Amino acid sequence: MKIILLSVRDDELPAIKQWQEKHPDIELQTADWELHPDTVDRLQGFDGVIIQQRSQIGDEVYPELKRLGFKQLTSRTAGFDVINMPLATANNLKVSNVPAYSPHSVAELALTHTMRLIRQLPLFDARMQEQDFRWQGLQAAEISSLTIGIIGAGRIGSTTARIFHSLGAKIIANDTKPNHELDDILTFKTKEEVLQEADVVCLHVDLNETSKNLIDAQALSLMKPSAYIVNECRGPVVDTDALIQALEKKQIAGAALDTLTGEENFFNVDLRGKEIPSEQLKKLRSMDNVIITPHIGFYTNIAVQNMVDISLDDAVSLIQGQSCNHVLN
Repeated sequence: MKIILLSVRDDELPAIKQWQEKHPDIELQTADWELHPDTVDRLQGFDGVIIQQRSQIGDEVYPELKRLGFKQLTSRTAGFDVINMPLATANNLKVSNVPAYSPHSVAELALTHTMRLIRQLPLFDARMQEQDFRWQGLQAAEISSLTIGIIGAGRIGSTTARIFHSLGAKIIANDTKPNHELDDILTFKTKEEVLQEADVVCLHVDLNETSKNLIDAQALSLMKPSAYIVNECRGPVVDTDALIQALEKKQIAGAALDTLTGEENFFNVDLRGKEIPSEQLKKLRSMDNVIITPHIGFYTNIAVQNMVDISLDDAVSLIQGQSCNHVLN
């Protein structure tokens, strides 16, 4: 069996090597390019393919994968919006992803972002840059005094809730399928109630047609002027223009964003000395009450290992015609 992993980063190689050592009968090959119509022919001779990319695959690829004999298309990320699911299904391709590579990795970043916001650290950083060492006017709130709102209480959202609960916060949450096993640590409410009542709103939803612009101008208008929003899921879940307007009008106190719409054009790209290709990013970077990180929620030792291990295990199962818990179609 031969499997190729695409868009492989250097930091993934140790994890891939470790998996390979445990499966010497399977041949692995890595590549740094993405899967597109002009690269699909390079998959000739492989039994399985694992992707990790931020741009759309291209509709011509799916029938070509079928022609080449592929039975699966595996993403080693949680997101799969780059894949045309109906076309994959029509071409007999089982699509799988890694839905929870490490819930703690993302949840811990949500805590980190929240701590920086409520301790006013971006504003202190701005003062320090100006050699203004005063602390007046930037009194912090303690987590135990706050209500944390979780929108999307799945694997990651529930982990985030447990972390904040352990620190004494009151937790409220909204989810399309409430898991009442969490009733001991949180209270499920409507999305509107969560937005109205929370001091910090943490977003942990999947990206799909129902979640695009889930946080729009109307949603932001429901939040307290003293409240913060933390987005650790996907950029299009938030209407970025509406967020910028809410920040400019001081409808909310600040935001922490690990993901942005159009991030494939700038995140994990060295743009030193170059023009930033996003007016939205420029505006957000100019605000001293906004924290931006380049989609690093996944980027921990455990998460990277799990993304490699789970995707390879699933690919092998699908190639062999076995069941897989992470099939999406």
